[in-house]
This record gives sequence, structure tokens and C-alpha cells, in this order.
Amino acid sequence: MMQTQRTLENQQSMQSGQISGSLSFNGALTKEDEEMSKSALSTFMAKEEEIEKKKMEVKEKVQAQLGRIEEETKRLAVIREELDALSDPMKKEVSFVRKKIDSVNKELKPLGQTCQKKEREYKEALEAFNDKNKEKVQLITKLMELVSESERMRLKKLEELSKNIETIRIA
Repeated sequence: MMQTQRTLENQQSMQSGQISGSLSFNGALTKEDEEMSKSALSTFMAKEEEIEKKKMEVKEKVQAQLGRIEEETKRLAVIREELDALSDPMKKEVSFVRKKIDSVNKELKPLGQTCQKKEREYKEALEAFNDKNKEKVQLITKLMELVSESERMRLKKLEELSKNIETIRIA
């Protein structure tokens, strides 16, 4: 389009140069010059129309080709889908099961972490329980020793008191 405008401008400037040349020579536009510029202008317009007509024809051919290409693309897509379905008839089921496995794996990960955390807590609680139980056993042992010692001391004291009473009775 831009090229057509430039060509038109060039022809008009050449025509005006021819016209101005004629004017400068004679001082008036001759009929011959006028006819020549009309002829050049009509020739230019005819060529312009011819170019536009060919341009439209090419556009129509391109559109027709694009339509055919689009139809062929659709056909190829259908063929590809059929080919994919042929290669693995259980593809949908396999895909579904794989997605389900992925989903379960995602659920298992936090459950596994929770389980490990609970195991650690259990081990810590068990260790604390065992430590307290050992402490209890040690305290019971000490209590038994203290009670035994206390009983022994009381028995000893009772024996002494008993001896003192016997010595008092004898006397």
C-alpha cells in the first residue's frame, strides 16, 4: 500500500514536472500535455485496479488454503487421539490409579511425620516413666531400709527398756 502511494506520488511529481516544463516553455498547458497526463493517470489507475484485483485473488486463495489446513489439522488431531487410545486402552484407568496413589502418598507423608513424632513422644514418655519408676523403687528401697533401721532401733530401745524394767524389778 505504501509502495503504491510512493509510485503515485512519483508519477504525479513527474507529471507536474512535465506540466511545469510545458508551462515554462509556452506559458500555457497544451492539449497534448493534458491528454498525456490524463492517459498516464488512467493507465496508472488501470494498473492499480489490476493489482487490487490480483491482491484479492491471492487473499481468497490464501483463505481457501487456510481453511483446508484447519480441516487437516482437525483430522490429524482426531487421528492422534485415536492413536493414543489405541496405544493404551487402559490409559484412563491407569492415570486415575496413579493420581490416587499420588494423593495417598501426599496424605501418608504428614501421617508418617505425625507417627514419628508420636513415637518420639512415646519413647520420651516411656523413658520418663521408667526413670520415675526407678526413682520410686529406689525411694521404696530407702524407705524399707529406713523402716527396718527404725524398727531395729525401736526394738533395741525396747530391749533396753525391757532390761531396765527387769533390773528395776529385780532390785
